Amino acid sequence: MNSAIPAVGPARVPTDWKGAAMQNRIRRRYASERRFRLLGLFSVLLSAAFLAFLLITMVGNGARGFTQTEIRLAVDFPKSSLMIDAAALHGAGAQAALASADIEGVVAQAADAAFGEGGARMLSDGAWLSVRDAIAENPAIIEGKAEIWVPAATTIDLAAKGDAAPEAEAAYKKLQDAGAVKTGINLTFLTKADSTDPTLVGIWGALKGSLVTMFVTILIAFPIGVLSALYLEEYAPRNRWTDLIEVSINNLAAVPSIIFGLLGLAVFLNFMHLPRSAPLVGGLTLALMTMPVIVIAGRNAIKAVPPSIRDAALGIGASRVQVVFHHVLPLALPGILTGTIIGMARALGETAPLLMIGMRAFLASPPGGITDPATVLPVQIFLWSDEVSRGFVEKTSAAIIVLLVFLLAMNGLAIYLRNRFERRW
Repeated sequence: MNSAIPAVGPARVPTDWKGAAMQNRIRRRYASERRFRLLGLFSVLLSAAFLAFLLITMVGNGARGFTQTEIRLAVDFPKSSLMIDAAALHGAGAQAALASADIEGVVAQAADAAFGEGGARMLSDGAWLSVRDAIAENPAIIEGKAEIWVPAATTIDLAAKGDAAPEAEAAYKKLQDAGAVKTGINLTFLTKADSTDPTLVGIWGALKGSLVTMFVTILIAFPIGVLSALYLEEYAPRNRWTDLIEVSINNLAAVPSIIFGLLGLAVFLNFMHLPRSAPLVGGLTLALMTMPVIVIAGRNAIKAVPPSIRDAALGIGASRVQVVFHHVLPLALPGILTGTIIGMARALGETAPLLMIGMRAFLASPPGGITDPATVLPVQIFLWSDEVSRGFVEKTSAAIIVLLVFLLAMNGLAIYLRNRFERRW
């Protein structure tokens, strides 16, 4: 028998697609596909439900924070204890004259006269500020009677929004029947800084602090991150040191943010003695956290540029620098910008590293520069959420809405830049 001739195996039997065994396999396969689709759909619906719950809760609680209740206060200045001359309210000494006048006493006296004994409790602690501003705007009003809208106390404000005790509800109803109360847009919340009184708090101080901090962050992180990505991708030799740097950058992108806060505390405050609670230190700390993200996004965007672009530029005599900055970088820029803005959006929402460098102080005025004391939106939300006054509950939700709008705007900008400058090959 010739061993070179392969042994003939058993004849193949055609698949019986209509057999019971094969039909069972087909049914199991289709059932598996249906389960997979249902699990995917369930995951999407569950995520959408959590997102909808978050948005509905925040909007439901926070929308009221953008409104404020005011009470019309009738002030009879000639009969009040205001000892001030109208002539002193003109010129350079006007602010000093107003500061020395007992406007708080005048407001309390007018409230008791208008609403009975204890009427001053229906007004905000900062109601006298509205009277002071009205006098500064029109000094002639101190010569007669005037009706000035002043912010209501937290209890009356909550009663106007249907969330107060029965006594406050009754007081609000009495004011409403007299036509002495109104609810409108809370401009104080949009234009002022922090305060101990929930009727006087504003988000502008924290929002400006966030903008200045983000400006410092992108000013430091973007050029260093892009140049690092260009060097590592276009110039660095492939050896163990390059691999070590790449692994280190990837690990840095996953390090908890509070570690960067400790690093900023040790380097920028304890070693370099930079000003505490300043946007400069906050921006430098967030830049350390954002740079690995920019480097990784930049390298991926540079890798996506086809090698033929480089070869064509080198073929017509361009130098290596001209190839990188005239061809590779412009084509990779949309991806770099998208990664940068996503990294900045993450930095905007960070709280832990900024708490470590002291950006949680009570500040009643917005920062004027990068070295002035400041706070940021996430820290301001954290501080307000720890307040016991009920008036801060809606202000906390309103601040979260402002932060979400800020984040959505940054992500929208990233999508626009990607669609505007994206190139396809």
